[in-house]
Amino acid sequence: MRSSSATNVGRKRKINQDSIFASDKPVGNLPNLYIVADGMGGHNAGDFASRYTVNTVREYIAGSREKNPIKLINEAIQLANRGILKEASEHSEMFGMGTTIVVTTIVDEYAYTANVGDSRLYLFDGGELRQITKDHSLVEEMVRLGELSEEDARTHPDRHIITRAVGASDEVDVDFFDYQMPPDSMILMCSDGLSNMVEDEEIRRIIAQPSDISSKTRELIDEANENGGKDNIAVIIVKPDADEV
Repeated sequence: MRSSSATNVGRKRKINQDSIFASDKPVGNLPNLYIVADGMGGHNAGDFASRYTVNTVREYIAGSREKNPIKLINEAIQLANRGILKEASEHSEMFGMGTTIVVTTIVDEYAYTANVGDSRLYLFDGGELRQITKDHSLVEEMVRLGELSEEDARTHPDRHIITRAVGASDEVDVDFFDYQMPPDSMILMCSDGLSNMVEDEEIRRIIAQPSDISSKTRELIDEANENGGKDNIAVIIVKPDADEV
């Protein structure tokens, strides 16, 4: 497994509230682990929420004996959710903080993904880019109900309002996806600082280029900043080695 990861504060924000973790080597009983979290909250609360969640998920998975990846990741996210709520209740300046999260592990030729919020995972295969996760956001709900087109959703003033987050309720509702990783496929995980600033077709074009994954990562971040860089940007690209799928 090979991965490339980076975060960037963007051009409008002063604090980077995105946190990432990428390990191509085993973490506990998982053969690899990749996490993107996009925090929200005033002062440094969003920064704390995303960092705390990433660290809690990583540490729980590293120490757990559970082998089922879906059960393991869910337990880790629920633990982080309880911790965020506890911290918020004990520190008034952190009240209302929360974070999105998208987590992935690849076991043999299958990927297992969990998400809460609007941070995304895409699968690139055969020259095509497909979003695997579903955004938990107000505008995405409007799109699903036929009240808003996908084109209008990209510029809707409420596009940043999410309907689920780690730290928003006593128990967080996590979506899970499992799917096959074809040979030569790649995974892209990102915060909305990328997906709101760069069209999917442009993301696909950059991923499809015959460059290494580190170059693709840099170009995606550069493109988001060229288009305004209105938010923090987090990117992880994962490419299995040929003998791993």
